[in-house]
Amino acid sequence: MKLAIFGAGMIVKDFLTMIDRVPNVQLKAIMGVPADLATMEEMQAAHHIDEVYTDVAACLSEADIDTVYVALPNFLHYRFTKLALEAGKNVICEKPFVLTSTQAQELAALAEAKGLVLVEAITNQYLSNYAAIKQRMAALGDIKVIECNYSQYSHRYDAFQAGTILPAFDPKKGGGALMDLNIYNIHFVVGLMGAPLSVHYYANVERNIDTSGALVLNYPGTQVVCVAAKDCSAPVRSTIQGNRGSIQIAGPVNVLTGFTEELNDGTKETVDEKVDQHRMYEEFVAFEAMIADHDLAAAKQRMAHSLAVMNVVDAALADAGIKLG
Repeated sequence: MKLAIFGAGMIVKDFLTMIDRVPNVQLKAIMGVPADLATMEEMQAAHHIDEVYTDVAACLSEADIDTVYVALPNFLHYRFTKLALEAGKNVICEKPFVLTSTQAQELAALAEAKGLVLVEAITNQYLSNYAAIKQRMAALGDIKVIECNYSQYSHRYDAFQAGTILPAFDPKKGGGALMDLNIYNIHFVVGLMGAPLSVHYYANVERNIDTSGALVLNYPGTQVVCVAAKDCSAPVRSTIQGNRGSIQIAGPVNVLTGFTEELNDGTKETVDEKVDQHRMYEEFVAFEAMIADHDLAAAKQRMAHSLAVMNVVDAALADAGIKLG
């Protein structure tokens, strides 16, 4: 994989601490706004990135790349993913994939037409602990209730209350608790259960954006509640409850450091099958293999999941009367 990184924010800094351990990834370029030039040059020196760009057209036309990692703010995902696909590059796009299912469908169709790999970088779908949870679901019997809570007070909320609207709370930039935190819960649940029968989002809305909320998903015989908050905090945890036992997860579902399975017969086991301490490692190993093998079938399967998630996002935002972008 000959990779260009689009962006220079916190997610890129985190990504760079891990990517050198993923075999066959060459960091060919990093592209960002002129204001981030000094930061990008520091990253270039520290991580042996070949070129630095502040112009996207120049990066896409000049850099020796076959893949772009779009790690820009949420509202820019659609635009820059489309530019990269039109330039004939495979794309790995950070979560949330885009802001609407219409945008997602358009990009998926463009990638398919051009024979390119397009995937969303959503860690939990690739983690070995997530695969282990899937394997152990049957032992729980009929799944009755799933509850996920990812609540994390944001220091940006103080500024928001004072009238300063930063991207994390800006509806025009794809902000809000659903897109920032609850998106992980949605991926977690849809990956286990598929598309829900109905979606309702009970959101606390301030200045046209959800600062916290409870998302309710209905499945045949199963009720799901996904809570996320940026205006308050609580222990971050998730549970899957069946009529024969439960799985309990401490911590956020985008990390999945391990889980506990507890069955009605008294059997209790703590499971941790992680491959690497960094949550992004396994997904990028998978992406590298997908691109090296030009495995469009695998990419299409992953995109089907992302499209199902975007349908839930559309329904949730509509139910709460929130418009992004």
